[in-house]
Amino acid sequence: MIDLDKIIAIDMHTHAEASCWHPHDDFRPELDEAFTRYFKSDHRPTIQETADYYRERNMAFVMFTVDSEFNVGKRRIPNEEVAEGAQKNSDVMIAFASIDPHKGRMGAREARNLIENFGVKGFKFHPTVQGFYPNDRMAYHLYEVIAEYKLPMLFHSGHSGFGSGVRGGGGMRLEYSNPIHLDDVAIDFPDNPIIIAHPSWPWQDEALSVAMHKPNMYIDLSGWSPKYFPKQLVQYANTMLKDRVLFGTDFPLITPDRWLKDFEDAGFKEEVKPLILKENAIKMLGLRK
Repeated sequence: MIDLDKIIAIDMHTHAEASCWHPHDDFRPELDEAFTRYFKSDHRPTIQETADYYRERNMAFVMFTVDSEFNVGKRRIPNEEVAEGAQKNSDVMIAFASIDPHKGRMGAREARNLIENFGVKGFKFHPTVQGFYPNDRMAYHLYEVIAEYKLPMLFHSGHSGFGSGVRGGGGMRLEYSNPIHLDDVAIDFPDNPIIIAHPSWPWQDEALSVAMHKPNMYIDLSGWSPKYFPKQLVQYANTMLKDRVLFGTDFPLITPDRWLKDFEDAGFKEEVKPLILKENAIKMLGLRK
């Protein structure tokens, strides 16, 4: 159980990058090489190493893998492994799952099993890497199961470091991750928190518009150092969206140490900082009973 008074922040966006159950799948090494160049790092901590790292900092975190087996063809890190990590580290870790929407009804069955039997608390989608529009009805088999439990759905938005610099972008289309496509999802699943991950460059204004219009929409601030945030994102986080903006790093690509250092001088109001760092996440995740 997370001690909500002890922790200083909840990082809503961390990645499981190394499996202890299976060896790394180097089926497409060109993507791994481009990933290392783009993010200037090839370090992939284990789930337990990540939990220990956040515990040392009195922070909690949400972790997930990305299931891109259909579009990319790489074996995913098992959702069950992430969920087991959260069970072993329940004082700091919350497990989200990732299921490729192309898995249809089988994916929906998997989602129900992960919720009922493994305690998964939300789901991560990456439209560019998974190769789908978020409002494609193909994905609704999966969304409908998640909606039964009113769990959060977190969607990558904007530019993608994955595939950057690879010939043809590795076949991945950036346009899938325009957050305007989440407008339909927010209408059709109004009782689910829907999280737009990252400053959504080059579609930041679309993200702000959808979040302003649909009260079940949130924005996480992962993937960028706060010193590079678009000025309108900071403006809305300080005002009309102050209750629906969430701390996130994209760890291990960005560390919380660096993110928090840059956050101090990024123009956020002092009274808004605690909301972003943990209070909004506590409310959205329903952690305070």
